[in-house]
Amino acid sequence: MDELLNPLIQGDRRALSRAITLIESTRPDHRARAVALLSSLPDRQALRIGMSGTPGVGKSTFIEAFGTMLTEAGLKVAVLAVDPSSTRSGGSILGDKTRMELLSRNPNAFIRPTPSSAQLGGVARRTREAIRLCEAAGYDVVLIETVGVGQSETLVAEMCDLFVLLLAPAGGDELQGVKRGIMEMADLILVNKADGDLLSTARRTVADYAGALRLLRKRPQDPERFPKALAVSALTGDGMRKAWDEMQELADWRREHGHFDGNRAEQSRHWFMAELRAGLLARLETHAAKAHLEDLGERVASGDTSPADAAHQMLDWLQDQGRK
Repeated sequence: MDELLNPLIQGDRRALSRAITLIESTRPDHRARAVALLSSLPDRQALRIGMSGTPGVGKSTFIEAFGTMLTEAGLKVAVLAVDPSSTRSGGSILGDKTRMELLSRNPNAFIRPTPSSAQLGGVARRTREAIRLCEAAGYDVVLIETVGVGQSETLVAEMCDLFVLLLAPAGGDELQGVKRGIMEMADLILVNKADGDLLSTARRTVADYAGALRLLRKRPQDPERFPKALAVSALTGDGMRKAWDEMQELADWRREHGHFDGNRAEQSRHWFMAELRAGLLARLETHAAKAHLEDLGERVASGDTSPADAAHQMLDWLQDQGRK
């Protein structure tokens, strides 16, 4: 039994931090230990809520206010915040814990900023495993904050139960700034900063998105009134309780109609395939494979062979190695 397991399932935040560090490690011995630890976790479920939003929308402010509201209601909240990494140094500022100062001091909350490490999809490579650790540690709600919003920030929908899109009130053509793909995945669209001078603008923005949502194809896992758009204010708290009630209603409806467990089963299948693809790519990092790969790359660069032909040769070589 791993030494982290017992303190982790008893809710020790330091053990949870160490366990997440372990699963994020790329060392082979750490990876083997992480897989064993994950296999030993108890089967606990939290409500997984993915959150994405346009730059400047106030995601961190909203999550802090929302998380504080949930903890005041007696719930334990974990926040997995993914920060963009530098393509040069690989470093990340990891500023979310600083921006969520109040929530980070809350004994019923846990905040873990993680660099994206150039991983596409708006999440980190091991975010899904970090969610499992948070659930095992007894957290009731896990909030997954993505890097940003765009065509690629949709991978979070493959690891959460509800997907919330945060938008800011804007004038003019704000609908053009959000891709259709991410709107089709959103269960709730929350227009933040609905207070003060921006209140009337926020209400118009909500109406615009409500109209756009009606044009999208209805999904079988949604009741009649979903997906929907609402106005909220992280500053004043207006609309926050309403948003949480809507999330609970949708999650309960999906549980009653079998969509909740079915969705999680499909997500597990998706992440099995993702892990398999990642493992196959890791095989290319071995010494013998890398040498063969570089040789084929040189031949492609010199024009001696086409990229497609070189790829087939590499796959054949890997298959031959597997037979030996």
